[in-house]
Amino acid sequence: MSAAPREAIRLLYLSHSRFEGDWKSIPHIHSCVELFYCVRGTGQFSIDKHLYEVSTDDLVIVNPQVEHTEKSLNSTPLEYIVLGVEGIEFLFGEQNESYALINCRDQQAEILFLLKSLLAEIDMNAEGCETICTDYLEILLLKLVRAHSFLLQPHTPHRASRECSIAKRYLDENYKQDITLDQLAQIARVNKYYLVRSFNREYGISPINYLIQRRIRESKYLLHNTDYTVLQISGQLGFSSPSYFSQAFRKQEGASPSEYRKESRQKAAAPAPGPSLAPAARL
Repeated sequence: MSAAPREAIRLLYLSHSRFEGDWKSIPHIHSCVELFYCVRGTGQFSIDKHLYEVSTDDLVIVNPQVEHTEKSLNSTPLEYIVLGVEGIEFLFGEQNESYALINCRDQQAEILFLLKSLLAEIDMNAEGCETICTDYLEILLLKLVRAHSFLLQPHTPHRASRECSIAKRYLDENYKQDITLDQLAQIARVNKYYLVRSFNREYGISPINYLIQRRIRESKYLLHNTDYTVLQISGQLGFSSPSYFSQAFRKQEGASPSEYRKESRQKAAAPAPGPSLAPAARL
């Protein structure tokens, strides 16, 4: 930890998630390290175009700017706790890997204690919360470094504000729900007008427009890969009506949902080699 001093480390967000049924996410990147601890269930992680199976007590660590997405499976829904940590990146070994998948069964008790303590402290949000959370986070990182011979080094990206990181993560995880600006501001614990200004400054878009863009990205996947109707897709993704969905889609993509579906499937009809997936591997 000496290469990544305490004052450089900042917990951006922490959440406990459980997904029911088949759940799909679009590959994305973050400017911070993400650590996913699988509490129970099974799923898959696509990281840098490689596919890995995950289950109870697995820990996935993804360094900044590495494309990834998590997927839950229908039979045993994936439940995990995820942390976003700014100011560091992991060094995993001589291969200079940018991510790691490890099993922490031997550390289960102490890791879950630290993660649940962090969740409880953030939920309480009492005086000294940030200091206590930094203490728990530092202990967690030290435990991982000690048990798995990882190294840490400083990483100094553009620093997104805490409230913007919390809001963006919430939108990415709950974009199918009916989310208002008032609700989002309450979750980020800031005034809604301040949140809009900060979010615009950080990401160049308002929170609600980001939510719409996020839904449109998911709708493109559904239009291309399923036979759901426009009505079904608009309902699944939280749009108030099919006409509003079509209007928002055309504004962003320059075509209606039906036109996009037809064109994308025509392009996919010609055979093309897809990216190969590496077999599941563990460090």
